Amino acid sequence: MKLDAFDFNLPEENIALRPARPRDSARLLQVAEDGHLTDHIVSELPSLLKKSDVLVLNETKVLRAAMSAIRPARAHGGGGDVKLDINLHTQISESEWRAFVRPAKRLRVGDMVHISERLSAEVFDKQDGGDVGLRFNQSGQGLSDAIEQIGQPPLPPYIARKREPDAQDITDYQTVYAQEIGSVAAPTAGLHFTPQVFEGLEKAGVQIERLTLHVGAGTFLPVKTDDINDHHMHSEWYAIDAATASRINHAKSKGRRIIAVGTTALRALESAAVKGRLEILTADTQIFLTPGSKFQIVDGLMTNFHLPKSTLFMLVSALAGLDRMQMAYAYAIENGYRFYSYGDSSLLWAAKS
Repeated sequence: MKLDAFDFNLPEENIALRPARPRDSARLLQVAEDGHLTDHIVSELPSLLKKSDVLVLNETKVLRAAMSAIRPARAHGGGGDVKLDINLHTQISESEWRAFVRPAKRLRVGDMVHISERLSAEVFDKQDGGDVGLRFNQSGQGLSDAIEQIGQPPLPPYIARKREPDAQDITDYQTVYAQEIGSVAAPTAGLHFTPQVFEGLEKAGVQIERLTLHVGAGTFLPVKTDDINDHHMHSEWYAIDAATASRINHAKSKGRRIIAVGTTALRALESAAVKGRLEILTADTQIFLTPGSKFQIVDGLMTNFHLPKSTLFMLVSALAGLDRMQMAYAYAIENGYRFYSYGDSSLLWAAKS
């Protein structure tokens, strides 16, 4: 399919720069199997699900991966110090990370960048798209602690271009159930959950299951190929506990609905599937779900509203149907739904074949 099939016009005023408060007061657009649309708020989620449903969360925790740095003036290169914006995206050793750096064109292999009095790094590699290899002067837990102390939440570019991260984002850009640190972007569908929502789900008898997928670099990267089949997905690591997989497999065998909270949980579930069962319980996945893809595990998806021409809009179109999603997004825009990471939510049911 062509990339233009997934394009739509989104007014700037529909892009959320802050989340709804409280979290569960965000709006929720339900798209039924037949494409029927109904308006709700997230706190109503327990009433939209059945007692037999299984809701699957991604427990990953966001690293404070955004930081500022200085590349000191070169002795013989002319010019002064250069200010850099760094977003870590992939750890490759105890002391080395890959990062997106702006302006990367001002860096050379061998340059040192200074982040704080304690933390600096040497550029050991440069690739296209501002992707830079950094070798830090600390390693292991010491490096992890330094990043957590110095770094800021890695807000998506469409927010970061409009305002600086602040102390409120440290809380806002993390789910209330986050456990294992390792992501460079939040699983944003989960940002809407509150203790009150979980209490309501428990009372409604909805089964809650948890897995981990560490959100990686692909979240930030646009699709640049005219034919979406030529797009290369970055790899992301996931893990599903064996007992969790057994419970989900049992529920699936009984015909119960499996609902993923977020595209990250969905990608983990579908990556693990073999002949309709969860079998590959930990792996690196590059799964790319587009219209025509078959879903083996997931029957429904709770997710935010995504960017035009993005792999995530392709994923929701694969699940619910491209025509339905174009219609739903047009309705959401016309009715003032807020888009992207801090925006409103949707509850999508797999299209009837």
